[in-house]
Amino acid sequence: NFLLSCSTILRYWMCVCGEFIQPPPSLALRSFADEDSRLPCQFKAQDEDSVVQVTWYRERRGGVREHIITKHMTEGLQVFPGFAGRVRFESSDPIQDSTLLIQSTKESDQATYTCHISTYPSGNFERRIQLIVWRLPISSLDPVILEEGQAFRLAASCRAVGLPLPRLSWDTDVPGQSQNRTSGDGVVTSNFFLHPLRSMDGRRLDCLVWHPALDQPRRLRNTLVVHFPPDAVVAGYDHSWLVNNKGAELRCEGGGNPRPLNFTWTRKGAGLPEGVSVEGNRLIFTRPLNKTDEGVYQCEARNKVGVVRAEVNSQDSNNILLIIIVGGAAGTLVVVMVIIIILVNRYHKHKNRKLKRELSEKKEEINNLSRQNSMRRLNSISTDPRIQVESSVLFEQREGLREGEYDSLGRPAIYPSCHSERGSGRRREMEAEKTERMCNSCLFHLFMLIQDLDLHRDQSPPPLSVSSGPLRQAGMEKVGWGQREGVTEGEEGNCTPEPYEISEALANHFHCSNGVLRPKPHPNAIILHPHGQII
Repeated sequence: NFLLSCSTILRYWMCVCGEFIQPPPSLALRSFADEDSRLPCQFKAQDEDSVVQVTWYRERRGGVREHIITKHMTEGLQVFPGFAGRVRFESSDPIQDSTLLIQSTKESDQATYTCHISTYPSGNFERRIQLIVWRLPISSLDPVILEEGQAFRLAASCRAVGLPLPRLSWDTDVPGQSQNRTSGDGVVTSNFFLHPLRSMDGRRLDCLVWHPALDQPRRLRNTLVVHFPPDAVVAGYDHSWLVNNKGAELRCEGGGNPRPLNFTWTRKGAGLPEGVSVEGNRLIFTRPLNKTDEGVYQCEARNKVGVVRAEVNSQDSNNILLIIIVGGAAGTLVVVMVIIIILVNRYHKHKNRKLKRELSEKKEEINNLSRQNSMRRLNSISTDPRIQVESSVLFEQREGLREGEYDSLGRPAIYPSCHSERGSGRRREMEAEKTERMCNSCLFHLFMLIQDLDLHRDQSPPPLSVSSGPLRQAGMEKVGWGQREGVTEGEEGNCTPEPYEISEALANHFHCSNGVLRPKPHPNAIILHPHGQII
């Protein structure tokens, strides 16, 4: 029994030493949909062991096993339902090489596969293989024809489907915005939006498809198409057309997308002249030019987006030269006039500034003289009434001078600006004050003379007989200088006249003229000198 047990253990050890040639443990294979998938399985038995049967299983989620195919050394080959026509052994002897082939792999074939080897007498051996099914991305790009002036809109749409899901992006240098979305059936879509401009026509807008099965992104090339109206320009006129020139023609050139194919030629104010032909975008003069060919020629270019007109004014070059000469002369004249106006304006501005400066200096000089004269008048005030009278007379004489005149002492006028309304009012006020002041001075002077005569009555000449005159009428009639009616010699010390008597005498026999108290004409009047002498 011991020998039998040892023999059995030895055979088991020998079986354990058997191995799978392919694949290595924990194998994960990647395959692509619609292609054949190869699942390698080859077992090498040791010594006296032999492979009896090979079976493939597929394990779904949840641990459920499905039989795929089996090969028994005596019972033969068997393919289980659901896999007929889709699976087979790669080798004609599955006992020696059990590799399985899955034809036209589907996405549903992604699962875990088990290769089961049955040997005798060692027993069973298994190897598990995980199959990952990828689907190469299928992509497409749908361009959109745009028109200039349209609102923000779709410019191109890119679609792709694959396993795992591909990723989409855009390669372009035009401004815009992309939006990506994925549908339930595994389709990835990316849309690109922009504002159509004619400058975008012909620019690149490529879609890039990214997938782990690709070494680099797949590029779907696309060029933007933006339709816009023509931009017509009339060419062929070089401003050198002369009468009798030959071979003259005009061309209507311009862009536009699509390029315009319809052209119409007209002339403003008149029809096309005789002897011209229209060939596409060309207006050809089939004869020499003449004077009647002048005018404004218009070209109308049309495509399916819009219509544009262009024009050119053709004239005889001699007329153009004359216009240029006349225009140049007129321009030169305008420039000269502008220069003259600028110089005259600058001269007047300089003169006005000079006059303002002189006027300011003159005003300052007048103000200084006025201040000096005011100081002189203030300094000239004296208690001597005779000096005040003389100053008043001189003041009046200086005030009577006009602007720029000088008095007998060489002094200028005090108020040269008295011709103005404000100066005239001020002068009248000052003249009234001066007159009142001088009259008061005269009254005071006369009063002082009378006092002086009274104080020196004893030294006066013999009395005179006064039968009439102002003194007699004022109640001061005297037999002599020291006597008065109704007054005795003993009362001669109190012979000072009363103020009302003086005022009455002045009012009846004197009048004030220009600040000077003057006697009224009278045949018997006695004139008193300012220094107290009787004239």
